[in-house]
Amino acid sequence: MSEAPTPAQQQAQQLAQRYIALWNEPDAQRRNHLLQALWHEEGRYMDPMMQASGHAQIDALITAVQQRFPGFLFTLAEGSADGHADRLRFSWHLGPAGAQPAPIRGTDFATLHGGRLLEVTGFIDALPEAA
Repeated sequence: MSEAPTPAQQQAQQLAQRYIALWNEPDAQRRNHLLQALWHEEGRYMDPMMQASGHAQIDALITAVQQRFPGFLFTLAEGSADGHADRLRFSWHLGPAGAQPAPIRGTDFATLHGGRLLEVTGFIDALPEAA
């Protein structure tokens, strides 16, 4: 029998799901609303291929990923969201809807400020050469 998730685990799961929803949102106005609610104004994102600071740059980065991978969706890796104090960790997959396994996979580590994302560092776990 599995134990019920703790409040910290529930919060981590909810934040990770909101983060994934933001990356998948194609409508610019709706994406901006999600971004404002989820990210701190001084938020920073960095992974091995790109970086961004502030809402406008983060939105531009998300738009660029959506344009580079049309028809691809992010999904949260099952059971991967974990939180402790002001830290969050989760893994994700990126690929065509329904593709198993997704060709692109990664893990993100985040620092929170006031319940919003302040800094996210992404690591690419799998990336095909063609990507």
